[in-house]
Amino acid sequence: MSGSNQKTLLSLFLVSVLWGCNYPVSAYLLQGFSPVFLSTVRICSTSIFLIILAFVFKGMKRPTRQEWKYLIGVGVFGTLPNQTFYFTGLKHTTPANASLILALSPIATILLERFIFKIKLTLKKASGALISLLGVFSIIGVGKGSLGISWGDFNIVIAMLCLCISLLFIRGLSKTMNSLVITIYATVLGSVLMIPAAGVEGMVSGSVISHSIFMWLLLICAGILAQGVAGFWWNKGVAKAGAGTASMFMNIQPFVAIIASHFILGNPILVSQIIGGILVLSGVYIANLPSAKPILRTETKYLA
Repeated sequence: MSGSNQKTLLSLFLVSVLWGCNYPVSAYLLQGFSPVFLSTVRICSTSIFLIILAFVFKGMKRPTRQEWKYLIGVGVFGTLPNQTFYFTGLKHTTPANASLILALSPIATILLERFIFKIKLTLKKASGALISLLGVFSIIGVGKGSLGISWGDFNIVIAMLCLCISLLFIRGLSKTMNSLVITIYATVLGSVLMIPAAGVEGMVSGSVISHSIFMWLLLICAGILAQGVAGFWWNKGVAKAGAGTASMFMNIQPFVAIIASHFILGNPILVSQIIGGILVLSGVYIANLPSAKPILRTETKYLA
């Protein structure tokens, strides 16, 4: 594995750590803000940060008509429904269920890549996906004894599917645009779409807005780090490693979330969760080992 590939995988790993920590932080912020308002302020904070970054690097270009189509796809699927359903679901479901459903996105993305872009599925990537998924079940399938489907679960499922679709649009954009430009345009477009959604929430159910300075500072910092910096690294990783490979790292998030939740929310850490975390990391490692031959031919219409 080359130094460039190692750097890409390391950045994807760090993004997963940031996003894993983002779960308990978001859960804490939901105590002071309503879901859509929280998401809107976060992404607007990210947009301001990225616009400043664009002026510093001076590398922005005007998108072509085809690129605008991809950008709209990223903004629509990766921001408006993804963020709305994610924070709404996080408000109404358990940590175990949310982590499990979001951890299914690597498999969904790999299958979408396979059938839409005819990306070959290797034996090691398939094995790594299964091992990581087993680790996810070990992590979150403890303690509660039940993973019943709820309204919150349904929202998280929709958020996960929207995220997978947005990754495929990013893959198309990465052929002609660099990751920073993609991140800036998609985030700013997403914030424009989120503002009316926050207005609708305020009119329908009323927005909850905290008056705590600490909560506002935490909200803005989370937007800049978890959505700005991490989003840039993520898009760059998708461009270099591919959507399927990059999405494998999302299986790390439940493990990180459990550890972060212990320190932020006071949740206990169980031995079975540690074992599951080891399985998750092992699966990600195996999935990213180079493979000699694919297990699927391009013309195959089903998984063997």
